[in-house]
Amino acid sequence: MRILCIGDIVGVRAIDYLKKNLWRLRDSKKIDYVIANGENASEIHGVSAKDAQAILDSGVDFITLGNHTWNKRDIYAFLDANGECIIRPSNYPGGAPGYGYAIVDIQGYRALIMNVLGQVFMDAVGDPFDAVEYILAREEGNYDLSILDIHAEATSEKYALARVFDGKIDIIFGTHTHVPTADTHIMPNGTAYVTDLGMTGPRNGVLGVDAERTLTKMRMHMPAQFVVADGEISADAIIVETDGAKVKSIERIVF
Repeated sequence: MRILCIGDIVGVRAIDYLKKNLWRLRDSKKIDYVIANGENASEIHGVSAKDAQAILDSGVDFITLGNHTWNKRDIYAFLDANGECIIRPSNYPGGAPGYGYAIVDIQGYRALIMNVLGQVFMDAVGDPFDAVEYILAREEGNYDLSILDIHAEATSEKYALARVFDGKIDIIFGTHTHVPTADTHIMPNGTAYVTDLGMTGPRNGVLGVDAERTLTKMRMHMPAQFVVADGEISADAIIVETDGAKVKSIERIVF
C-alpha cells in the first residue's frame, strides 16, 4: 500500500489546487489512500461542511482536524454523520460532536486512524498520551494498521508521543505549524514518523496568512483579522509505503 498524508489545507484556493492536482498525483505515484488535515480549509477559520465535502471530492479519502475544529457550526452535524471519513481530536471531551478515531478499509486492510491535540502552547484539552492509549486498548485486535495525526505546536511534544508509541502505531505525523520538518524517518521500532507535514497553501505569506496582517499583530500588537495570502500554492506531504501492514519506507514530497 502507498498512503499519502497531506499537510494542513489553508484556504479554499488550496482546496481548488487539490482538485486540479491530486488525482494526477495519485495516478503517477500509485497512491492507494489519502489523508489530509483540513482544519484551516475555510479561509483559516476552521472548516465548513461544504468545504469538508469539497476536500473529499478533490481526491482526499480522510480528513483530520485540530484546534479550529469548532469554528464553523455546520461542521458539527457533518462530523456526526461522516465519521468514516472525517474525525476531530480524540482528547476533546466525550460529549463533543463527531469521533476521535475511525477504522477504515485500505486495500483490504483495517486501518485505525486517530487524531489528538497537543497540550503545550495549545488550548486546555485532555491528555493526548492517555487518549491514544485508550483507543489502542479499546480497539486491540480490530485493526491491521494504525495511523496518528498529532496536531500540536511543540515539536518536543510530538516527538515524545512518537517515542512512546514507536512500534505500537505504524504511521505518526504531526500537523499545525504549517512548516515541514526535516526528520522524516522510520523510528527504531518501525514507526514511520515526521514531526510536521507542513501545509497545502500559498507560500507568499506567513504560514499561509497574509503577511501584512500578521505583521500588524506581531509588531503593533493590534487586532488583525487573518486572511489567506495571495500567490502560488503548493502542497507538503509524505508517502508511506507498506508491505501489507508493515512499514517499508517514508518519503517527503512537495507537489
